[in-house]
Amino acid sequence: MTTQPSTESTAFRSAIEVVRGVEPRIAEAIGAEVEDQRSSLKLIASENYASPATLLAMGNWFSDKYAEGTIGRRFYAGCKNVDTVESVAAEHARELFGARHAYVQPHSGIDANLVAFWAVLAARVESPALERAGARQVNDLSEDDWAALRRDLGNQRMLGMSLDAGGHLTHGFRPNISGKMFEQRSYGTDPATGLLDYAAVRAAAREFRPLILIAGYSAYPRLVNFATMREIADEVGATLMVDMAHFAGLVAGKVLTGDFDPVPHAQIVTTTTHKSLRGPRGGMVLCDDSLADQVDRGCPMVLGGPLPHVMAAKAVALAEARQPAFRDYARQVVENAHALAEGLSRRGGTLVTGGTDNHLALIDVSGYGLTGRQAEAALLDAGIVTNRNAIPRDPNGAWYTSGIRVGTPALTTRGVDTDGMDEVADLIHTVLSATTPGTAKNGKPSKAAYTLADGVAEQVRARSADLLAKHPLYPSVDLG
Repeated sequence: MTTQPSTESTAFRSAIEVVRGVEPRIAEAIGAEVEDQRSSLKLIASENYASPATLLAMGNWFSDKYAEGTIGRRFYAGCKNVDTVESVAAEHARELFGARHAYVQPHSGIDANLVAFWAVLAARVESPALERAGARQVNDLSEDDWAALRRDLGNQRMLGMSLDAGGHLTHGFRPNISGKMFEQRSYGTDPATGLLDYAAVRAAAREFRPLILIAGYSAYPRLVNFATMREIADEVGATLMVDMAHFAGLVAGKVLTGDFDPVPHAQIVTTTTHKSLRGPRGGMVLCDDSLADQVDRGCPMVLGGPLPHVMAAKAVALAEARQPAFRDYARQVVENAHALAEGLSRRGGTLVTGGTDNHLALIDVSGYGLTGRQAEAALLDAGIVTNRNAIPRDPNGAWYTSGIRVGTPALTTRGVDTDGMDEVADLIHTVLSATTPGTAKNGKPSKAAYTLADGVAEQVRARSADLLAKHPLYPSVDLG
């Protein structure tokens, strides 16, 4: 008896064949990417696997529609269906996170942060500017009023976590536009423990008096007490903004609650919709009522036309995250991270802060005699996909680094459990232990060159294949 292909298989096969008819190289690349993801141990903490429904929601006619503005207030006609999509996505976001307001248009996490920054700035200066001009709304301001407004915006301050402590480039650092918009200072972690020192954050806030206090991280393996961060912000008259892009799935899955859930404590929260939330690549802003009007001006303030097809996929992913199974998934992500960290430590690996409370761990690979770049490349040779990452007070800087960041959201989506994560820890340790630094062309030690002992990559790939065979990726999708 011939087995009929699943609905998902038929959908993806058909889509790839349509693409093949126009540009075969792209069709081949799509198929190759699926196979690469199926055969690799994906441990990048910011990556995951979206569901077939979420992926399919992005490939449709909403891609053809312009819809600047927001629900019910568009600059283009014919947007009633886009209004439906955006309304549904925002409704799911509000209900999932317990937020007063949700804005689902940002194209990325950086875009979400830009919307948040400008919303806070606008809220702080609009009232004085309007009062000064005797105007009722921003559109009534004259050119002179706008000139005064720009002067008011010219010397704003931001306080956020330093890059080497686990903060993000978009939190006020010079290479990013946020570092040009704001005068920025950073708070770090305790040199002895690697943990946030709230007394030090409070002291920095009292001295610096920031407009925005940012909490959130991309490589900090512990929890943040957002109630305490709000107390600090209120004490100095700052707005508390939380970037939860990395751990939004743990908030959605109710693993992070109370003081560790940012939504009840921050005036404004940004996130991506991929990573631990397991949706399409995109961004989102949650806020209280005081900033809702300003946030909704994200387009055309800093965003171009919304991507309605991606908002449709966000709605699907957020609907999935409201199901009980997602809470089970979020809990397993954290349990798996604990197992991975414990397995690495037991084998002699050194972890920043000694472990993890969330979905990621940061390995100090200097104990193996390696830089982060060497370790990242050697692991990739063996089919283990990670990313190098700076550690606190990193002697190798942000390019070569001394750390490797590992995360569990993607492998947890595949169904890998704590026993499997212990096996992954052994594979990582096996590769790093078998890697030695190389030399540059001038004969001096290199921070990039390395040598992986003969046969290790093949051995690790074989063991990985055995593990992954038990947890197939997209088992309902057979591309033939």
